[in-house]
Amino acid sequence: MKQITFYLDFISPYACLAFEALPVALMGHSYSVSYKPVLFAALLKHHGQLGPAEMAGKRDWTYRQVLWLARQHGIELQLPASHPFNPLALLRLAVACDAQGLPKRYVCETLFRHVWRGGAEAADGARLKALTKSLDPAREANADDVKAQLKAHTDEALARGVFGVPTLAVDDKLFWGFDALPMLRDYLVGDPWFERHWNDAASVAQGIRR
Repeated sequence: MKQITFYLDFISPYACLAFEALPVALMGHSYSVSYKPVLFAALLKHHGQLGPAEMAGKRDWTYRQVLWLARQHGIELQLPASHPFNPLALLRLAVACDAQGLPKRYVCETLFRHVWRGGAEAADGARLKALTKSLDPAREANADDVKAQLKAHTDEALARGVFGVPTLAVDDKLFWGFDALPMLRDYLVGDPWFERHWNDAASVAQGIRR
């Protein structure tokens, strides 16, 4: 059985799509998944990048594409009232729901749907209060140990080379993005391409640097 680590941030519509599609995409294969919330903004800062919702043209394209992808894949998804937003409260709530900071699928599903269904404000205080009550976390979301676990998840992701969400890590390989699910499935099947060609990318010399 393969162990998959799913690095996610609830701010990402692509992470939501990948989360919803994962069971169908990997149907028939033996695997287990650990869900690890990470702070996407910290990944962006580390790599010197802007998020897709921070660039005007890319922002519009992102929202159009995720709505189209959701329709194509039969996934219910609506845009929140405003985006991007500060996801820290949601990330800490997820971590607080498990002693090891590894929320179960139900918790992640509840949080993703809080953001990406209904078209409401994801960070609205009253909604967050109701969400916390419904999930009934074992720990206080703003406790120091919860904050430390979220930072540890993010630091671990950076150490593994994660640069965006969703990223699904299996063995020593990273699969980034909703559209990487078919590639992940092929790896789990044992496609020999991965032995022959996975490292080809590293042999390409870098040309112009900016």
